[in-house]
Amino acid sequence: MKNPFINADGKIIPKDKKPIDFAEDLFAFILIIILTVTTLVIKIMQDNLHLQVLNADAIIVNFGFLFACIAGIITWRESKHLSLASLTEKLPEKVKKVIDCVTDAVTPMILIQLFLTAFCQLVNRDQFINKVFGVFSERIFFFFMPVCYIAMVVMAVSRRKNKIAGIVGILLGLITSMSSITGILWYVTGQSEFPVLFKIFDLWNLFCEKSVWILVIAMILLAFAGVPLFVVISGITYVLFSKSGGYVDMIILEAHAKLTDKNVTAIPLFTIAGYILAQGSAGKRFVNLFNSLFGWFRGGTVVATVLVLTFFSTFTGVSGVTILALGSLLSIILTGSGSDKDRAESLITSSGALGLLFPPSVAIIMYFTSNITQFSKGFDITNLFVAALIPGTIMAVAMIVMGIIFDKNTERTKFSLKAILSSLKDCVFELLLPVLFCLTYFTGFFNLFQVASFAVIYTFCLETFIRKDFTIRGAARVVAESVPVSGGVLFIIGAAAGLSYFMQDANVPEIVTEFITTYVSNKYAFLFLMNIVLLIVGCLMDLYSAILIISPLLLYAGKALGIPEVQSGVIFLMNLSIGFLTPPVGMDLFISSYAFKKPVSKVIKGVMPFLAVQIAVLLLVTYVPALTTCLVKPSPDAIDEVEPADAEYEFNYDSEEYDESLDMFSVPDDSSDF
Repeated sequence: MKNPFINADGKIIPKDKKPIDFAEDLFAFILIIILTVTTLVIKIMQDNLHLQVLNADAIIVNFGFLFACIAGIITWRESKHLSLASLTEKLPEKVKKVIDCVTDAVTPMILIQLFLTAFCQLVNRDQFINKVFGVFSERIFFFFMPVCYIAMVVMAVSRRKNKIAGIVGILLGLITSMSSITGILWYVTGQSEFPVLFKIFDLWNLFCEKSVWILVIAMILLAFAGVPLFVVISGITYVLFSKSGGYVDMIILEAHAKLTDKNVTAIPLFTIAGYILAQGSAGKRFVNLFNSLFGWFRGGTVVATVLVLTFFSTFTGVSGVTILALGSLLSIILTGSGSDKDRAESLITSSGALGLLFPPSVAIIMYFTSNITQFSKGFDITNLFVAALIPGTIMAVAMIVMGIIFDKNTERTKFSLKAILSSLKDCVFELLLPVLFCLTYFTGFFNLFQVASFAVIYTFCLETFIRKDFTIRGAARVVAESVPVSGGVLFIIGAAAGLSYFMQDANVPEIVTEFITTYVSNKYAFLFLMNIVLLIVGCLMDLYSAILIISPLLLYAGKALGIPEVQSGVIFLMNLSIGFLTPPVGMDLFISSYAFKKPVSKVIKGVMPFLAVQIAVLLLVTYVPALTTCLVKPSPDAIDEVEPADAEYEFNYDSEEYDESLDMFSVPDDSSDF
């Protein structure tokens, strides 16, 4: 049987892959097809044929959840789950061996905890009672979550030299999972008396209560030893819940709830669309277009470079992908026209994250979905898209100006209307994509997920059938290569959801708000401190973890001080995009070091002038709120006054108003005890 996942030239790449690896890739690819096609088919049936599809959203989000699980397995298989740079490389060999033993034990321990917690919910007859297509239980889809975790355990133990540490980790995972084990036994046997197991459960909870900060700090340190971030976050959350009584079920339930959100499901689709464009000829076409438009004046190639990087990072959602995919090409173009090589590479590195501020930015989508309950009534994600346009434009212009200042020796091309028209003709289909996004989304014709589905189909057909950059199998290979990126992001989102729930349940936002309003009563002082904190957070923490864990705290505090929600959001996202460049562990610094084959110290030295300008733009946006609010139309239903942190809320379960994205959930008629 031929491998359907081959390179862009249509040639099979010889790899040492097992049949199960190909099966996983194929399964993920089939799920992507289902996600992209199904949503548009449902749209046509409902709008054009006037046929209503029962639980349409449930169909989409459950297949999206299934994709998240298989993507997580593939990402683990490829060792591409997001992690902090390992700081153990320069340690003495004996110390490294000890740390490796600890990580080899802790990783399967936490994965076993997650597996048993997920399995407990799988056998809980009161969970996942809704039907998909009116036939299949949601439990069938959820089944893949414990499968995902146990597959990771097997790979984590089997692929490490220290098998004993892995086995010890599994045993520790079993010992610390008594709440889940007793739950499983109760659901399966109907018996609830397990004195020995309860004793172990109480001892573990007591240990967590007495040693909570030691355990949390230890987990954070392990993150710097290379343990995947979703494992670290899950471990911290597990300890915190155990310390508070052991209701660890929420880790899994919140992850499931977050990964069955339609907006979250759109993230891998935008990533795939960006990957297809980046791996095809679109990059060269854009470069030719912008060179013909701007190459005739000083800094024209700089303008072209910044615009190309902005466009592609907007759709991929990950700046590093853009630097890796287009960095070499853009560097050759800049140096070939006379730019200094180091300056050119510094400009490329510094501009890699600009697209995070333009729609359909994955970062904006994540910020909105993670804080949706805190926004005022009537607040829409469109507000964030619009609010970020001017700050994003100013940041891009600032990078262009910096590039022009350093660009003294660039050879200029002659202005040619013929060349411009020719390059426009060559690039017309690529230019249509952002236009179609704006027209279909901002007019309400498509929702965000439908736009993402359309983007995948559009880019696939464009690069395969019109541009002929790939064969069908070659395009499939490119799609498969994007899966580990999606898997890494989705699992971070799922893990952070549990921690976010704990902080909300523990009233952490209210505590932080009270502290800030007590000691920092001036909103301008708060904004300054927020920028400092976020620059540090953006340097140390990945983008998606920071959004899910930190943003609810700062948004809540900002509202209490009268800071507009859109301004807080844009400032937050700008800080995190700058965090990609912030020494010592900004992600893009290491990616640039790899892409351009130069020491990290040299990369840091080169980006410092650009970093300084980006911070200056950040301060401008911070203290001139009109830059974020002037284009935003206030909702007629918006709440103008912020309610006190201790306000009581009354929920009306009989309200006829509900979120369309949650229509898969139903409350049974006998829900008086709900």
